[in-house]
Amino acid sequence: MSDNRTPERLAVAKTYKLYIGGSFPRSESGRVYPVHDRQGTFLANAAHASRKDVRDAVAAARKAFGGWSGATAYNRGQVLFRIAEVMEGRREQFAAEISAAEDLSRKQARSTVDDAVDRMVWYAGWTDKISMVLGAANPVAGPYFSFSVPEPTGVVGVLAPPDSSLLGLISVVAPVIAAGNTCVVVASADRPLPAVTFAEVLATSDVPGGVVNVLTGQAAELAPWLAAHADVNALDPTGAPEELRTELAKTAADTVKRVLPVRGEPDWTREPDLQRLRAFTEVKTVWHPVGT
Repeated sequence: MSDNRTPERLAVAKTYKLYIGGSFPRSESGRVYPVHDRQGTFLANAAHASRKDVRDAVAAARKAFGGWSGATAYNRGQVLFRIAEVMEGRREQFAAEISAAEDLSRKQARSTVDDAVDRMVWYAGWTDKISMVLGAANPVAGPYFSFSVPEPTGVVGVLAPPDSSLLGLISVVAPVIAAGNTCVVVASADRPLPAVTFAEVLATSDVPGGVVNVLTGQAAELAPWLAAHADVNALDPTGAPEELRTELAKTAADTVKRVLPVRGEPDWTREPDLQRLRAFTEVKTVWHPVGT
């Protein structure tokens, strides 16, 4: 008598890659590390980024900076809104990944995804308002016009919060690109899958390659290279271990980087404000003679 039972299917073990310059390369080192859910069940392998991957990501961000910062503020807002649209379409995938990684029910995870989408929309709405709120027409005594104009800082190294795999990630990335900067973001090492899915969202949105580069791996290993890199203009150490932040600030000082101060309650747990938009802009004053 034959056994007609269907054999149990083995799931495909996924190995995710980095996101650099609009492409999905493997880590230069060839390293990967396992990702597990809250119960310790294997979920996937994630690429373990190296120092060379940091350099490649910074080069991609620098290459993309001119085009992104030179785009109209209205266009940048459209692109950020498109990111939110594609995130909305992947709501259930994000919710499943967040629920597996964090101590949240599926209902709570869906609410977190909604918050992340709403936050992206909030920053999308600010792209064409930054210059009006942070800039000014200055009163001067003389035949001149004087304007203070906010401009993007440049390439920003971002260490995403380790305990908020999506909302924290969006909260540190969205204001950077909304202000016209490009970035290299190191995702949560223990909870990288929402960041990987976010990279897939970026690749299928209107975001030019190199504007956001996503690395997975250990922040303690990668952060010092971001802090020391001469072509990184600013550093957000939000996701760095507390004992590492002082050392990163000292390292960043060698290349005169702007370092975002991290104090008190994590800011992604409350309503967003202008702090992060202001943190990565430089206000420049322009004088222009008035013709007779």
